[in-house]
Parts: sequence; C-alpha cells; structure tokens
Amino acid sequence: MPEELIIRHCSPTLAGMKTGNLFTCTFESKEELFSDIREINRKLVPKGIRMIPLRLSNGRALIYLYRPAKLCNDLASAAAAAILEGFGYSQIGSTACIAQLSRRLQASAEFPHEIGLFLGYPPEDVCGFIKNKAACAKCTGCWKVYGDEEQAQKTFEKYKKCTLVYCSQWAKGKSIEWLTVAD
Repeated sequence: MPEELIIRHCSPTLAGMKTGNLFTCTFESKEELFSDIREINRKLVPKGIRMIPLRLSNGRALIYLYRPAKLCNDLASAAAAAILEGFGYSQIGSTACIAQLSRRLQASAEFPHEIGLFLGYPPEDVCGFIKNKAACAKCTGCWKVYGDEEQAQKTFEKYKKCTLVYCSQWAKGKSIEWLTVAD
C-alpha cells in the first residue's frame, strides 16, 4: 500500500483536523495487505492514529484511517448516539461501533450512511443525508450539507488546503511520520 495513497486521501486526519478518512486500495493477498497495515500502524499508532480494513472484496479493501480519541468523542454526542441507536448500534464504545459498521458493510449491498459519523461529519448533516435520501442538500463538498453551510464551506477549504500542502510536502520527501500530528 503506497503511503502516497494515504497522504492523498487522509491528510486532514493526519493533520489532526478530522476524525477519519476512508479510501480503497487493491491488494494481491490478504497477508500482504495486513502486513502493510501493520507497518503503517507501527508508524502512526504512537501518534494517535489507527488504520483498519473495514471491508475486503474482490481484491479491493476499504480502509479506515482514524483517530480513536476523536472518534470516541464524536460518537459520545447525543445526536450521534441517537443516529447509531436507530441503526441498532450498541453504545459499548467506539471499537464495538467500528466492528458493527464493518459487519454492516460486509452484510449489506446498501452502503451504511451512518458512516459519516465515523468520518467526523456533523450529525445534523448525516441525519439530513439519511432522511432526505441524499437529496435537497444546501451544498456538497466532502459531504452533503444539511445544516451549517457556512461552517461546512470553511471546513471543506481547510481540508482542501491541508491536502495540497501535505501532497506537496510528501513530494519534497517528508515522511508520513513527519507529516502526522501527534494527539
């Protein structure tokens, strides 16, 4: 798994601005994929970041890179808990919720839209997306916005700028460890 892929898709999480990011990658063998994930975790876990595969299918992996402390805080909000409860999540903790999300991804052809909560999206927007079946958004950027459009636009710009800076620094030889902000 090329680190460049992580930089390109996960810079806001590496920078400490975002709870988590998702990306897909191809793999030849599960052993190689898990070895790559272990190597990345060896570098990033000391900085407060973890990477796990959420779904494996036909040589493609859906990878979740996240900050466990931020996720725990995000999922503890009453709004997030209510959304998750509506989908049958138990409130045991973020690790159990991730495991349940992974099971939902594996078992259903329909994408579980509560996944936005695991990425740090505002619960109001996740709820709006689910209720409106992705229609009638105020604006679209990294996610569809149903709540505070002005704040979302500012966040989208910060994420975009962060990704540009990180990709530039990566191209200049900065390591993923150097680019990752510790909790």
